[in-house]
Amino acid sequence: MTATMTETPDPAPKHPAGHDPVAAIAAKVVRGDQPGKPKDEENFFVFLIKLVLVVGIFRSFVFSPFNIPSESMQPRLVNGDYLLAAKWPYGFSRYSLPFSLPLIPGRILAHQPQRGDVAIFKAPPVNDLDYIKRVIGLPGDTVQMKGGVLFLNGVAVPKVRQADFVVRVSPNTTCHSVEFEVLEKDGNPTCHYPQFRETLPGGKSYNVLDFGYSPQDDTPPVVVPAGHLFLMGDNRDNSMDSRFPAMEGGGIGLVPQENLVGRATIVMWSTDGGANWFLPWTWFTAARWNRIGGTF
Repeated sequence: MTATMTETPDPAPKHPAGHDPVAAIAAKVVRGDQPGKPKDEENFFVFLIKLVLVVGIFRSFVFSPFNIPSESMQPRLVNGDYLLAAKWPYGFSRYSLPFSLPLIPGRILAHQPQRGDVAIFKAPPVNDLDYIKRVIGLPGDTVQMKGGVLFLNGVAVPKVRQADFVVRVSPNTTCHSVEFEVLEKDGNPTCHYPQFRETLPGGKSYNVLDFGYSPQDDTPPVVVPAGHLFLMGDNRDNSMDSRFPAMEGGGIGLVPQENLVGRATIVMWSTDGGANWFLPWTWFTAARWNRIGGTF
């Protein structure tokens, strides 16, 4: 006789000591939790808040991106350049913060710029737009232009002729006037500008453009007061800078140091304006690759 054995299912499955799944689900319901639903939404919003805080702190106190919308800093910067500005070299003020939030009283950890620095600042008198110019005069300096030559404290800054600055005409760049436009052998129009090398006291050198005589080539001597800076564009005949009185849409006058936002460090991208978002290959053909990575 063969005996058969059948396995009788346990009517009450056993669980580890102290674990009751029914009681656990009931507890979640009492707390308002939905059984089986992860808290993805809550975690996502927490992540967003942290991300915004990190980005805000980084942009306010470390680096911030800026773009160049004009030709006042040619040849060093051209329309369509995108650069990173270091936020810490000059200290921090309300203008270091997004939307110029008045959370920092005065200026903390303040440091004076050096002659030749390329600085980003809030333009007087309204202090609402970011401008970029080169630091020329520090507090106590006397600044004057004579016949297109820069004088600092009564001494002419050396100005040496260089090869023409050549920039291709593009949607981002047009020639100052037709006399500077040249049609190259490949059929592309370019702008050829007279270029000069200036060397400031202390040894800082940079190139400037000079189109010829203009009224701002001769100015009265100006003594830079304490807490202010005399700033100029490298494109000397196409820059509304400290040679002009501060007025909205015009010159900037002598700029208070508390208006400083940061110091230009590196060009991280440059485009001639010919890119089309719907034609991805133009993102690369419009890039000015030779300008990317240039430092100050």
